[in-house]
Amino acid sequence: MPLRNERMLFELLCLESMQAGLSWRTVLEKREGYRRAFHHFDIARVADMEDGELTALLGDSGIIRNRRKIWAIRANARAALAVKEQQNLVDYLWRHVGGCPVQNAWRSVADVPSMTEASERMSRDLKRDHFKFVGPTTCYAFMQSSGMVNDHLVGCYRHGEVQGAVRD
Repeated sequence: MPLRNERMLFELLCLESMQAGLSWRTVLEKREGYRRAFHHFDIARVADMEDGELTALLGDSGIIRNRRKIWAIRANARAALAVKEQQNLVDYLWRHVGGCPVQNAWRSVADVPSMTEASERMSRDLKRDHFKFVGPTTCYAFMQSSGMVNDHLVGCYRHGEVQGAVRD
């Protein structure tokens, strides 16, 4: 379902960033730990986290204890706040797909790409705006998980179900 809730989009972007080099299942199993550790992904609260708070998280078994990834979440919150000074964060992210979900018609899993021109553009923009761990593959996974692209196979019952649906 297409997601247009700022906090939830920020959470997904952070979680997708944590996935780099890991399985999505590993990240999802720690989702509640991330929510607890990062103030339920309240952007302003995460941006205000102090170095000591982040250092303490290195001992938190409820999250992936990778120093660079932990610090990246705060960096991404600060980058998101900077974007919000100029424009709506939801619009900033969704502009990479023209504001509407891309409706793909893949027939086989082998047809689904790991990145696209749109995810490459998103990656470039996010990096330019100081976001971390946002390569084009991560950005495409974010686009899929947020509903910016419908990559359900044509034969999947969810393909038609998610067309045009919007979730807060």
